[in-house]
This record gives sequence, C-alpha cells and structure tokens, in this order.
Amino acid sequence: MIAKIKLNRIKENSIVENLELKRLTMVIQIFNQLFAESENTLLVSGAKEPFYKASTKDSKAKIHSREDYLSSALHEMAHWTIAGEKRRQIDDFGYWYEEEGRTLEQQLQFEQVEIKPQAIEWLLSLACNQPFYFSADNLSQETEASEYFKQAVYRQAVDFLKYGLPYRGKILFEEIVKTFRDGVALSAKELEIENA
Repeated sequence: MIAKIKLNRIKENSIVENLELKRLTMVIQIFNQLFAESENTLLVSGAKEPFYKASTKDSKAKIHSREDYLSSALHEMAHWTIAGEKRRQIDDFGYWYEEEGRTLEQQLQFEQVEIKPQAIEWLLSLACNQPFYFSADNLSQETEASEYFKQAVYRQAVDFLKYGLPYRGKILFEEIVKTFRDGVALSAKELEIENA
C-alpha cells in the first residue's frame, strides 16, 4: 500500500511538472512573440541562476530564468516590465544584489525593491494558473516574507488591477490572460494573501 501511495505521488508530481513546463513554454512563446522585435529582448529558461543580459550590437537582450521554473520566468519578466530604458541597457538592470544572510536593514531594503515586481509576478501567476509565493529570498536565515511586505505587495497588485500595469507589463499580462483564461479578466477577489 505504501509503495502504491509513493507511486501515485511520483505520478502526480510528474503531471504537475509537465503542466508547468508546458505553461513555461507557452509563456516564453508569448513573451518572445511580443518583445523579440519590438523590444529586442528574448526570454530563455534553463540558467543556473536568473540573470538579465543587456543587448549588444550583435545580440538581443536576454532574460534568463532559473532552470525550467515558470515562477522564475514570471518573476524575471516582472522586473523587466518595470525597468526603465536606461536600466534595460545594463546587465541585471544595474541592481545590487545582497547575498543571503542579509541583516534586518538589508532585508527591509530588499523588500522595498521587490514590492512592484512581486505584485506583477502575482498577477502573471494568476493569469497563467501558476501558484504564487511571496519571496523573502533569504533562505539561509529561514526568513519568510514579513506581513508588512505581503500587505504592500497585495495593495500594489490591487492598484495594478485598478489603475493599470506599466506599459510592457500591461501588454504581457493581457496576452497571457487571453491565452490562458480566454480573455476573462482577473479580479481583486482572486488575490488572497492566505493562498500565496
């Protein structure tokens, strides 16, 4: 009986991974169709770590997501949608990155920078039926996202739904909604902190 339960879990995990990979492939196609020419930018998966490589005269800019994780792709796209033109000309948008093991002050700075990207990621996740998880990105200290941060991301996501996303984010979000939800708009009621 235990072997059968384990086999069922393995099958369930395999199905979930296949669905996620299928959604990732679709999201990459959507992004690249929208922005490969208009913004000279490609989304690619499979990197050991997420990274944005600015364009050169010989190559397009590339958003590298971690391995085959859809959540990583959604998060990195979210950063790209809010990065200004000058930031998009610099590798990793010129942002600092403090390694894990941050002090409380460094963690609070991290959270401030992450409010808008995680709000956009949450909306993109809902649009393509992908679970969303708040990220404190400080695993070595087992730090979870603070309640303040969760509320700030929630308020920002609601504001984006109410007042609109940044231009590139709006185009991407609308296309993902059209593809995955047959154009059925998201509502603020779908944003539930308890489920994220």
